Order: sequence, then structure tokens, then C-alpha cells
Amino acid sequence: MEHSRRPTHSVRVLLAEDRTTTRGALALLLGMEADLTVVGQAARGDEVVDAALLHRPDVALLDADLPGIGGVEASAALREEVPDCRVLILATSGRADLVRRALDAGAAGVLVKDGPVEDLTEAIRRVLTGETVVDPALAAAGPGEAYTRS
Repeated sequence: MEHSRRPTHSVRVLLAEDRTTTRGALALLLGMEADLTVVGQAARGDEVVDAALLHRPDVALLDADLPGIGGVEASAALREEVPDCRVLILATSGRADLVRRALDAGAAGVLVKDGPVEDLTEAIRRVLTGETVVDPALAAAGPGEAYTRS
């Protein structure tokens, strides 16, 4: 009988995405990683804090454009209510203002939503070490995008 190859402590991940198929696909892909476990899901930004309080994730992946309140606003709420949870915002566009707003709200990073899953899993692991992760496609979105966190 084969033993589970899951480590004794998996990274606990909360997914917040309004499109059910996208959320399901992300959960499936992340669940294939030995050290990642999707512990909760939300379809709206105003459900994120309650889901995080219930499931106590290490990392929350938040769609930037969630209904209710957006991912940036949900990130700020998580910083207040669940400060140990690191946040990655998933964006569909390269708006520099989004990167700045997300990092100012306490997000640990911003990634392009349709990027390779390997980039997402690496970013999850990196933010747990205290790094800030910004997808190069978002960092190069246009003039004046250099961002320094104070």
C-alpha cells in the first residue's frame, strides 16, 4: 500500500474567485502539489475574511475583481482580521495602479491570473518566506511602474 507523500505540514491555501470553473481548476492544480492544500474557497470578496477565520489559511489567493468587495479591499480586511495570512492577488490586466494598491493594502504579491501554475506555486512558497512577489508582466505594465514598499 502506497503511503501519502504529503508533508506533515502542508501550506494551507484559501481561494477566492467568482468563476466556479476557474476556482475549481485552481483548486485541482494546487491540490496536485505535495505541499499545498486548498482548505477553503470563496466566490465573493465579502466572504473572504469569514472563510479565513474559519479555515486559517497560510496564504489567500484573491481574484482582483471579486464581487462584493474586490481582492485589494479583501486583502486589507485580511491584514486586520487574520494578519498571519499572506495574500496573493490574481489579476487579469497589467494596471500599475493595481500593483501599488494591492501592496499598500498588505498583499504579499500580485500575479497574472493566466500565468503558468508553476509560477503560482513558486509564488505561494516565496511569500511564506517573507518575500514580495510581483509578476514581471505586471511590473512592466507601463511607465512609472517601479514600486518600492516603504
